[in-house]
Amino acid sequence: MRTDKDATDIFLSDYKPPSYLVKSVEMRIELNKQNTIVHSKLVVERPDYTSIDTPLFLDGEELTLVSVALNGSEVTRQQITVSKTGMTLRGLPLEDRFIVETTVRIHPEKNTQLMGLYATRGNFCTQCEAEGFRRITFFPDRPDVLAVFTVRLEADKVETPLLLSNGNKVEHGDLPAGKHFAVWHDPFPKPAYLFAVFAGDLGMIDDQFRTMSGRDVRLEIYVEHGKEERALYAMDALKRSMRWDEERFGLEYDLDIFMIVAVSDFNMGAMENKGLNIFNDKYVLADPQTATDIDYANIESIIAHEYFHNWTGNRITCRDWFQLCLKEGLTVYRDHEFTSDMRSRAVKRISDVRALRAHQFPEDAGPLAHPVRPQKYKEINNFYTATVYEKGAELVRMLETIVGTDGFRAGIDLYFERHDGDAATIEQFITCFADATGTDLGHFAKWYDYSGTPNISVSTAYNGEHQSFSVTLQQSLRSGVPQASGIAMHIPVSFALMAEDGTHLGWDDVSGGDVADGVMHLKDPNQTFIFEGVTKKPVLSAFRGFSAPTTLIPEPALDETLFTARFDDDPFNRWNAINSLFMRTMREAVAKNANGKQMLVDSQFVAVLEAVAADNKLDAAYKALCLTPPTVSEIARDINVSIDPSAIHAGREIVLDEISGLCAERFTDLYDCVRVEDAFAPTAEQAGARAFSGALIAYLARQTGGIDLAASLFERSDNMTDRLVALTTLAHQFPGHEKTVEALGQFQDTYKDEPVVLDKWLSVQATVPREEALLDVQALANDPVFSWNNPNRTRALLGAFATGNPVAFNRADGASYAFFCDSILRLDAINPQVAARLMTAMRSWNDLEPVRKAAAETQLKALFEKSGLSRDLRDILGRTIGRSAEN
Repeated sequence: MRTDKDATDIFLSDYKPPSYLVKSVEMRIELNKQNTIVHSKLVVERPDYTSIDTPLFLDGEELTLVSVALNGSEVTRQQITVSKTGMTLRGLPLEDRFIVETTVRIHPEKNTQLMGLYATRGNFCTQCEAEGFRRITFFPDRPDVLAVFTVRLEADKVETPLLLSNGNKVEHGDLPAGKHFAVWHDPFPKPAYLFAVFAGDLGMIDDQFRTMSGRDVRLEIYVEHGKEERALYAMDALKRSMRWDEERFGLEYDLDIFMIVAVSDFNMGAMENKGLNIFNDKYVLADPQTATDIDYANIESIIAHEYFHNWTGNRITCRDWFQLCLKEGLTVYRDHEFTSDMRSRAVKRISDVRALRAHQFPEDAGPLAHPVRPQKYKEINNFYTATVYEKGAELVRMLETIVGTDGFRAGIDLYFERHDGDAATIEQFITCFADATGTDLGHFAKWYDYSGTPNISVSTAYNGEHQSFSVTLQQSLRSGVPQASGIAMHIPVSFALMAEDGTHLGWDDVSGGDVADGVMHLKDPNQTFIFEGVTKKPVLSAFRGFSAPTTLIPEPALDETLFTARFDDDPFNRWNAINSLFMRTMREAVAKNANGKQMLVDSQFVAVLEAVAADNKLDAAYKALCLTPPTVSEIARDINVSIDPSAIHAGREIVLDEISGLCAERFTDLYDCVRVEDAFAPTAEQAGARAFSGALIAYLARQTGGIDLAASLFERSDNMTDRLVALTTLAHQFPGHEKTVEALGQFQDTYKDEPVVLDKWLSVQATVPREEALLDVQALANDPVFSWNNPNRTRALLGAFATGNPVAFNRADGASYAFFCDSILRLDAINPQVAARLMTAMRSWNDLEPVRKAAAETQLKALFEKSGLSRDLRDILGRTIGRSAEN
C-alpha cells in the first residue's frame, strides 16, 4: 500500500514527454493464486530529445524482482536501482531501440486493493486504471506511452478454463502437467492502463454483430454459471450501442471480438479495456425478479459508456491524467445522448441535471472542489469525480450548443481524423471544433481550468411604447474560488420569449451581444441583450434544457415560477419550476416549524401538481419526476448554511403530509389507473408507468391505511421495481411496524443467495430517516451478510448511510461520525481506493450547524492524525479539513 509518506503534489505545469517510449510488449503470465510469475519483454525506443546517458525508469509497486536483462544480457548491480515505486536502469545500450526483459513475482490472493492482478472467488482479474499496471510488471505506467501488446496466459486447465486478454486470440493449446495457454494480440497501440486479463471459470452467452462495413464481430459476455440468462439484456444493450455509434458518429468497432466479463469484486462500475471490458456484475445481470427499472437503465447506459470508450478513450486516449475529462466527460456526454435516443430525452436530461446538482454542485462548493481539468493532484484515484465526469459532459454539451449540431459533428469528425492513435489534450480537442467551424473558443476553454459553479443574475424590462425587451445577465463565481475575481465564462443561454398564454414571441432585431438559433452568448461579467419588435410583454424562458451548469441567484419571483410550471413548453424548465416550488415550500416549512407556526401549502402549487399528474399528454416518467420532492440533502444544499438535517426532515414531512391530504382523492384515482397489467418488460413506457405509480404511492402511504397499501403492493409484486418501492415505503414510513419487519425478513430470505439484491436490502435499512438507524447499520456491519472486502457491500451499507441518510448520519451527538470514521479506518487497510471515495461523504461538514459541525470536525481531525493512512485517504481527509497531507 502507498502510504501518506509518499504524498507529493504532481502538477500539470511540470508535464514532460516520456524519456523513453515502448513500441511493443510481449508478456508471459504464469497464473497462480499465491505466486504468479510475469515475464515481460519491452521493445524500448529512445526519442530524439533524449540523451544517451539518460536512465530508464520503470514504474513498479509490490513486485518481487526475479531477473532483468538488456538486449539479452543480465544487468550488473551498478546498472540497476530498485525502490518501492519502481526500477531505474543505467548504462543502456547505445542503439535507439533496445530490449528490456524482466521477470517478477506477484501475489494475487493477497491483493485486497483490487488494483493490478488480483484473485477473486477462484478467478483472476485485473484493474489497471489509473496506475494498476505497475503492480503487475515494471513499465513506464503513464497514458502517453502507447504500445502494441501480445500476451500469453498459462494456467491449470481444469481450474482456469478461460484465458482472456485484450485484442484477438491468435493461438491456444495444451501444456504439460494439466495446464493450457492462450495468446492474445492487440494490434492497436494502447497505454498500460487499458491492459486487461481475466482467467477463471464462468458461463457465457454469445452473439454476433455485423458492422456497417460488413465485418462480423463475435460478442461474448461472461457471468457466473447459472446466470447466463440474466446477461441477455446487457447483450441487447451492447448491440444497440454498437449500431448507435455507427449511425450517430460513424464509428465502427475494429477488432474481431468484443468481450464483457462480469465480476462481483470490483472497485469501479466497469472498465473499458480494449476488447475486454470488465464489469461490476451489478451492471450486467438483470431479470424482472432481481433488477429494478433503474438497474436496467443503468446497465444500458454503462454498457454503452464502456463500449463508446473504444474510440473516445482507447483509440484516442489522454496525454496525462490531468486530461482525464477528455475521455470521461466526452464519453459520458455520448452515453447520455444514447440513452436519450433510446428512452425519453426530457426525462434523461432532468435525471442527469438532478444527479449533477446532487453530486457535482456540492463538490464545486466544498473543500474537494477542483477544475474539470485539475492543475495538480496527490492521488489520481481521487479525481474520478463528478466534476471530471458529469461537469465534463456538460462542457461537451455546451460546446455543441455553441457551435451547433452540424458544427459539433464536423468538429468531432476532425478530432477522430487528427488524433486516432494519439494521447491527446483538451487544447487539441477544442482546436478541432474551432478549426472545423471557424469559431473562437478561447473564451469557452476557461471552463476547464476554473472550479466553482457560476452564479447568474437575470433581470428583464419591457418597454411597451418602443416594443423593446431587455435582458440583463450578470455572472460571477462563488467567493473563495482562486482567481475568481474578473473571470467571465462563455455561457450559452438557450432561451425563448413567451406570451401570457404560453405561445412564443418573436423579435425583429437584437443588440448587446451574440444571439443565434435561440441562444444568447454571455461572454462578459455583465451583458444586456435588447430585443426590438417584441409586440407583447414576454416572460423569459432562460437556460432551456439546462444549457449551462449554472445557478440562478436570486431565484425567479413566485409568479414567474408558477407561470413556468404551468405553461413553459421546455420540459426541463417546467420541471425545474415545479422543483423550485417544492424548495420554496419546504424552506418555509422548516422556518415555520422552528417557530411553532402552522404550515399551509399554497393552493396554486397544489393545483400545478394535480394538473401535471392528470395530464395524459405527458410521459409517465416525466410526471413521476415532477411529483418527486427534493430530498433532505437537496433542501440542505439550497439552505446552504448552518444546516440542521433533522429540522429539514421535519419540515419536509409536514409539507408532504399536507400535499398527500390535499391530493389524496386525485392521486388515488390515478394510482388505480396507472398499474401495469402486462407481463414485465424493461421498456421505457412500462418503466415510466411504474415510476409514476411509485411516486403516487409515496404520497398515498401517508394516508390512513397507507401501510396496508404498501404491504399489499409488496405481496402482489411480480417484479423487483414494485417490490423495492413497497419495501422502501414500509421501512421508511413505518419503521419497526410488524408488517415492515415481516417484509424485511421475507425479502432477505427470498434473496439470500443474490448478492446484488441483498445490497438493495442493506441500503433500504441504511437510509431509514430516523436517528435510530445508526444502531441498525452498526448491527448489519457485524452481521455475516456484510463483507468488508466487497466494494459493492461497503457502498450499499456505509455509502448509503453516509450519503442517503442525512438525518441519522448527522446525529447531533456525533455518534454516526465516530462510527463512520472508525469504519473508514478499517476499510483503508483493506481497500484504500474505496475508503477514500466513501470519505467524500463528509465533504460538506463545514456547512452544518455549530453542534454537528464541531462533532464532525473532531472525528475528521482524529482520523487525520492516525498513522499509516493510505495516500488515497489522507489526500481526501487533508483537503476536507483544510490540512496538507504533509502536516
